[in-house]
Amino acid sequence: MSTVPSLRKPFLIFLAPMMLSNIMQALFGTINNVYLGQMIGVDALAAVSVFFPVMFLLVAFVVGLSSGAGVLIGQAWGASEPGKVKAIAGTTLTVALLLASVIAILGGLFSRQLLRALATPPDILDAASVYARIMMLTMPLTFTFILFTAMMRGVGDTLTPLLALSVSTVIGLAATPALIRGWFGLPQLGIASAACASAISSFVTLLCLHLYLRRCKHALAFDAAFRRSMRLDPMLLRTVLRLGIPTAIGMIVMSLAELVLLGLVNSFGSNATAAYGAVNQVMSYVQFPALSIAISVSIFGAQAIGRGKPEQMGAIVRTGLEMNLALTGSLAAIAYIFSRMLMGFFITDGAVLELAQGLLHIVLWSTVVFGMATVFSGAMRASGTVWMPLFLQIFAIAAIEVPSAIVLSRLIGIDGIWAAYPITFCAMFVLQMSYYLLVWRRRAVQRLI
Repeated sequence: MSTVPSLRKPFLIFLAPMMLSNIMQALFGTINNVYLGQMIGVDALAAVSVFFPVMFLLVAFVVGLSSGAGVLIGQAWGASEPGKVKAIAGTTLTVALLLASVIAILGGLFSRQLLRALATPPDILDAASVYARIMMLTMPLTFTFILFTAMMRGVGDTLTPLLALSVSTVIGLAATPALIRGWFGLPQLGIASAACASAISSFVTLLCLHLYLRRCKHALAFDAAFRRSMRLDPMLLRTVLRLGIPTAIGMIVMSLAELVLLGLVNSFGSNATAAYGAVNQVMSYVQFPALSIAISVSIFGAQAIGRGKPEQMGAIVRTGLEMNLALTGSLAAIAYIFSRMLMGFFITDGAVLELAQGLLHIVLWSTVVFGMATVFSGAMRASGTVWMPLFLQIFAIAAIEVPSAIVLSRLIGIDGIWAAYPITFCAMFVLQMSYYLLVWRRRAVQRLI
């Protein structure tokens, strides 16, 4: 019990910049949606919302890679082995860039066909296709940005990603309205403005980040040693993939389920699609603290294992649960109180606003339960235990979420789709906690690298 207070302070120091970073990242997308909804119209918001699950699917692999790399980097950093840190980072970045290049080529050629297959309403298909094509063509920039900010957290640095995301957000928020209205002699790009602004902000921020990391001699600076490590080291790649692929599979399963749910939402018309996008924006803000806490638990756990102190895992998990109750719970409560105002940021149509507010009320409380589940899975990931948490997650999604959404949507309409989320989050919490307490905690924990 005496170790818990000592962990809270370093946990908060690590968590606060990361949580602000995640919120900052979401802020860029959120305000872009506000620009689109207010300056162009509800159809533009619906068109962007259609691509949300697709984007989630496309970044799943790089998020999985960053998760696997983060655990290994955390263990190597905890063991004071900076050479291994760069070797892991270089191999991971190489794989991510290869995948992003393939996505860029395929996305540029087949974005319209993909959105048509998702039953995108005909009145927004053209606009959604333009947005999707640009987002996929610029995927190498997106992947690099996501990966670098995630790997820096593995060495205990959450402040630099915050600074980078602040620069990216400022640039993007200035570029989007300028491109929508054609200010300063720029072309008027309509719905493509948000995608182009995202690409511009990522490129400029990566350039600034490179110069900053080199100047301060950061552990992940893109120097000669890093460039030499950019090769497919079979042993490192195997370990990164062994840890990262389950996370990627979990995200892919979640995104595929989200595509099924989006298809159900689309069947209720473009107003329902717009409400779906607005609710997801608010949910992302409430979920980001929960996700940040889970990442913190995983990194702290990996570093403790690297230092040869796995006995700290219990205190790390307890601290993560406490933080989730306090932070995620507080944000959920605030979102309930100001739900109508929050929906009004994205939606001007009265009927759509009422629909979105009702859907938000159904699902919002369950983000706390979702956060508790991710604390347990994050702790197990730190030691390399990834397949059983993945199986439990897939079971909850495939056997509970999708069937519940289909059945309840037929019984009570669109409300039933959103009711499936709390049902699933509660199931995930019970399953992950049970496995952690009854099985994982009784095993010996060893370093992976």
